[in-house]
Amino acid sequence: MEIPGSTIKREVWIAAGCFIAAFLVNVVAIIGYKGNWTEAFTQIGYVIVLSIIIYVLVNIIRLLVWLILSTVRRIRKPR
Repeated sequence: MEIPGSTIKREVWIAAGCFIAAFLVNVVAIIGYKGNWTEAFTQIGYVIVLSIIIYVLVNIIRLLVWLILSTVRRIRKPR
């Protein structure tokens, strides 16, 4: 069983969005605490960990939405 290219592409875009969101959180923290801008690159490990956490949370939300929608469709389905 192969994973379709469109699914892989969608997941890569979602993961990239999570990384960008985590990087922006880091930038806001640097600005808020008046830190050194080298921290944007030296703290990349924390950014990667945060992006993985965001990715997992996004997928939990996606799973919950899918479960709710499939349940609603099953209930509305005429018999």
